[in-house]
Amino acid sequence: MIRIQAVHKKQYPELLAVWEASVRATHHFLSKADIAFLKPLILERYFDAVDLRYAVDENNRVLGFVGVAEDKIEMLFIAPEHRGKGIGTLLTDHAVRQQGATRVDVNEQNPQAVGFYHHLGFRTAGRSATDGQGKPFPLLHLELRRT
Repeated sequence: MIRIQAVHKKQYPELLAVWEASVRATHHFLSKADIAFLKPLILERYFDAVDLRYAVDENNRVLGFVGVAEDKIEMLFIAPEHRGKGIGTLLTDHAVRQQGATRVDVNEQNPQAVGFYHHLGFRTAGRSATDGQGKPFPLLHLELRRT
């Protein structure tokens, strides 16, 4: 049975390990230097800037996590060994229904993520040529399609 729970600061190192493994498995456009640059920012700034929830199994293993700020999913990362098992959908649904998320930015160079969000009803509303740090990693700005 999978549970979604609020995150406590003491769990940040475990979430950071999931983040790094997920990024290495899905963000092939990032170099080792890019990941090394982002890693302390994730741990020291970005985790604290969002409402973090994580999915755990019956053995309390972290399967993935989502971070929401205001109405925007700022981060969604799934442990590589748990990708394709519905964890991302479960966390996104939680972010939308419980945390009020209606928007997400996704790296254009990560077509699996773009397809995932489109499948869940998000539509592309805009594009930026650079990411939040001004690096040349284009972002697609997605919004949840209203029904």
